[in-house]
Amino acid sequence: MNRYPLWKYAMLLVALLVGLIYSLPNVFGEAPAVQVSSGRATLKLDASVVAPIEKALAAANIKPDFVVFEGNSAKARFADTDTQIKAKDAISKALNPDPADPSYIVALNLLSRSPTWLTQLHALPMYLGLDLRGGVHFLMQVDMKTALTKKAESLTGDVRTLLRDKNIRHAGITRDGNTVEVRFKDQAVLNQARDLLAVQVPDVQWTPIPEGAEFKLSGALKPAAAIAVQETALKQNITTLHNRVNELGTTEPVIQQQGLDRIVVQLPGVQDTARAKDIIGRTATLEMRMVDDSAEAAAAAVGSGPVPFGTERYVERGGAPLIVKRQVIITGDNLTDAQAGFDGQNQEPAVHLTVDAKGGRILKDVTRENVGKRMAILLFEKGKGEVITAPVIRSELGNKFQISGRMSTTEAADTALLLRAGSLAAPMEIIEERTIGPSLGAENIAKGINSVIFGFSAVALFMCLYYLLFGVFSSLALAFNLLLLVALLSMLGVTLTLPGIAAIALTLGMAIDANVLINERVREELRNGSAPQSAISAGYERAFATILDSNITTLIAGLALLAFGSGPVRGFAIVHCLGILTSMFSSVVFSRGLVNLWYGRQKKLKSVSIGQIWRPDGDTPKA
Repeated sequence: MNRYPLWKYAMLLVALLVGLIYSLPNVFGEAPAVQVSSGRATLKLDASVVAPIEKALAAANIKPDFVVFEGNSAKARFADTDTQIKAKDAISKALNPDPADPSYIVALNLLSRSPTWLTQLHALPMYLGLDLRGGVHFLMQVDMKTALTKKAESLTGDVRTLLRDKNIRHAGITRDGNTVEVRFKDQAVLNQARDLLAVQVPDVQWTPIPEGAEFKLSGALKPAAAIAVQETALKQNITTLHNRVNELGTTEPVIQQQGLDRIVVQLPGVQDTARAKDIIGRTATLEMRMVDDSAEAAAAAVGSGPVPFGTERYVERGGAPLIVKRQVIITGDNLTDAQAGFDGQNQEPAVHLTVDAKGGRILKDVTRENVGKRMAILLFEKGKGEVITAPVIRSELGNKFQISGRMSTTEAADTALLLRAGSLAAPMEIIEERTIGPSLGAENIAKGINSVIFGFSAVALFMCLYYLLFGVFSSLALAFNLLLLVALLSMLGVTLTLPGIAAIALTLGMAIDANVLINERVREELRNGSAPQSAISAGYERAFATILDSNITTLIAGLALLAFGSGPVRGFAIVHCLGILTSMFSSVVFSRGLVNLWYGRQKKLKSVSIGQIWRPDGDTPKA
């Protein structure tokens, strides 16, 4: 009746081991480390960067705990902060021979002190949020009016090109705010233009408006199209910010949308507000220029001659020098989209580019005269330019074309990202700024941990005094629940904040409520004269329905917070929902496993240790 099959005990043992292993890294704390990341948009790091870092440390007689490449950066962990600072200087000198033009960002960081065997099992500690680790918080307002204005300017050029290509005469095209206005001398020509634009520019609502002797066609973005433009601008800005904050060496930055036109940027561990502002607000520009393929340019590229007049010397992504003409064909302002894809003929990886009408006209004229020659695409950051790619012009280009040849799918995706997110889609301004010091973060951690410990101790003490041995079982189940919750948060890579710690404390109170229901139900069965074994079985089975109902209703409320909340509310909701799931498992399955293990094999069980049992006839209380 009260015995678990062997597989259930095995399941509980596995859950206990997993909980121990994946919650253990949170005990070791953090150690000083140095993080090496790319200092240029065109430089992508891989595992090969580990060797020069190890060589630089060995030359400086510095022994790291380990050097590892993770994600997009390499990290080296050290025993103390003095060694960390020495290592930073040694790595910087080795990787950046010219401090004025660094190729790598070498930043101080913190890594878990977990043993290597835990790291190899991907057992990592929970990430700490801004309020627990310290750092900077920015709330940024995106200028959506500028995004819509840019779109209207692009539409003006597109309309002019479409009408010219179809030989539809107009009396002028102007932009009034976000509205495109086209004037005509004749109603029939206006109707012809409206039919064409309705098909070719479906995102715009075209409305004919009489205006004296002339006829005017007014076009405004449809509401859905305007919202799409704003959403695209917001997403591109978020992507650009993600690329930039990697240089700060922060772990798990929070960059998320807030409302329709705001972005929250939280950088845990970063205390240099000025540097964070500089990197977040940095601008990048894109230019397309022709490559000089003359003999003089070839000599200048290898260093055997001067750079020809009207040209400049740049470096390609592979490190090869390239002589590029100074004259700019088009800039990034003309680029409207860049997506990775495949060549339609040979299915090789390619980057598909789209430029506005003005850029399309310029490209068409330039490329018609330079078929067979190379055109360089340059990205400028911090006043320095690098060649992203320099493809050969195969044919005359229009406003849509592709770059292909000798690139992998990853390189195509990276190139598209550089072209698309090199600069912000719309200007932003910082409207709120906060800095939280590391000492305050450490104080918050201590207070949060103490609240959980004191809360757990008080609940466990009450349960043990009131329910005796069954209270001990309930307390062990509560500890198991806490272990599982911490392990689950670590495995999922959840960022823990102060509201998250509050949710953990709340979960403990809710989890013990299930055991109170079970214990009281067992007591009721004993008061009604049931045998101890029958009372235990009936108590768990009859209390389960109530426990399930109460947890489902609470989970619904938590899911609502998760779906509609943001920031601290969302952090609370994540821990709250996970805590409900772990408490259901620990309070019912694990606690009954302990009871079955202790009492299940006693066939002639006469009593159980569950505290005072008052019988309805007023007899003396019985334990």
